[in-house]
Amino acid sequence: MGIELVGIAIDCEWAEPMARFYEGLLGFEIRDLGPRGRWAQLFNPDGGVHLNIQGDARYRPPVWPEEPGELTKMLHFEVQVDDLEAAVALAIEVGGAEAPWQPPDRNRDRIRIMLDPAGHPLCLFLSGE
Repeated sequence: MGIELVGIAIDCEWAEPMARFYEGLLGFEIRDLGPRGRWAQLFNPDGGVHLNIQGDARYRPPVWPEEPGELTKMLHFEVQVDDLEAAVALAIEVGGAEAPWQPPDRNRDRIRIMLDPAGHPLCLFLSGE
């Protein structure tokens, strides 16, 4: 029996801004952008797992940091980089934001929590750390 993870789907309100963000940050290629910005499909030009972005007007972003009784993240990406400040700047340039709250037990020189355009947290961290 063959089982293989080939893609990850990300929920958001509008797919196109999210697709453009991950295209710019990860270098993925948008191969399909659905009508009215409701979905997109991105592929890593080097192969591997692809991203599907699914837009739904009912989407609500998670709260970061987590708070009791509020919608929390269900997963997040860990993105290894070789220049943290350049990666933070790129993430902001392509539509993301640095999370206002950073875990106090983490070294900001080694890891930074970012938010994608739909409010999902993701970690940028230095390679080899």
